[in-house]
Amino acid sequence: MLFDFAALPPNVCYKLLVSTVTPRPIAWVVSEDAHGVLNAAPFSFFNALGSDPPVIAVGIGRRSSGSAKDTRSNIAATREFVVNLVSEANAAAMNVTAIDFDPHVDELAEARLTTHPSARVKPPRIAESPVALECTLIQIVDVPPATAIVLGQVVAIHVRDDAVLDETTGSIDTPSLKLVGRMHGAGWYARTSDLFEMPRIKVADWSKARAGR
Repeated sequence: MLFDFAALPPNVCYKLLVSTVTPRPIAWVVSEDAHGVLNAAPFSFFNALGSDPPVIAVGIGRRSSGSAKDTRSNIAATREFVVNLVSEANAAAMNVTAIDFDPHVDELAEARLTTHPSARVKPPRIAESPVALECTLIQIVDVPPATAIVLGQVVAIHVRDDAVLDETTGSIDTPSLKLVGRMHGAGWYARTSDLFEMPRIKVADWSKARAGR
């Protein structure tokens, strides 16, 4: 069935996107305002877009009132933030920080989370997260009427010690991180523990296989 987005209301377009573009990694963003007040919020319109330089992108919508969310305002003001990744162990805490609290409420305290200082940026990282990406702002692309795309450069990454296989080569025991992804609907998520391996095919091997058919 064809869905022509030009003929659909935004809420239906949103539902179609989040129901089909799955699973999506979750950017659990810690930011702070110009006065040092922290904010933590999860966003599933998120991914890594490049490695040289290392670039991530986070899509941030607006509040139902139309005002900018604290995360967008904070990043615009300070140009620094931390993207923490969400594991099975801290998924419930992440869900608490997704509550639409008033700006003065400390989401980290509400979720009983602790923080560690970052190495290269001012906002701290979430101690309970197995991976944290310290980022500086490259650009915010505002797409009217309701979307801000935040492009950040990763300047440092923290990975839980037991998941590091080789510090020199950057080899990580990815399955041990037990990260989760966002799925469809109001509250569905996916684990990353159900894996299958499919090696990339070299051109020479593909040509040889075709010739042998």
